Amino acid sequence: MNGWIRLGEVAHARSGDKGNHANIGVIAFTAAGYEYLQSALTAEMVAQHFAAWRPRGVDRFLLPGIQAMNFVLYDILAGGASRSLRTDTQGKVLAPSLLSLWLPEPPELAIMRK
Repeated sequence: MNGWIRLGEVAHARSGDKGNHANIGVIAFTAAGYEYLQSALTAEMVAQHFAAWRPRGVDRFLLPGIQAMNFVLYDILAGGASRSLRTDTQGKVLAPSLLSLWLPEPPELAIMRK
């Protein structure tokens, strides 16, 4: 898509379970990418991206020392690892899914990539 990039072009991510909740750590490749993501990647966008999973809420925590942010998605795992009947009971697919999210292309994209 012209004028858009996927989150995975400027960051990597990892996700996992915390009981019935999940978290997704998003780590920018560069300081410029982290600056961009602070305004471009919001908790509301993440909640909308995972709306079909019906999270009760999403919080974002900034980690500037490591150019990262952590998203906590509440009650998204349908009971958690030992109770859920979902294929991904530990939320491991959440990070790759989020990396496919489309964001507006920033003017400094070249310096944000690996």
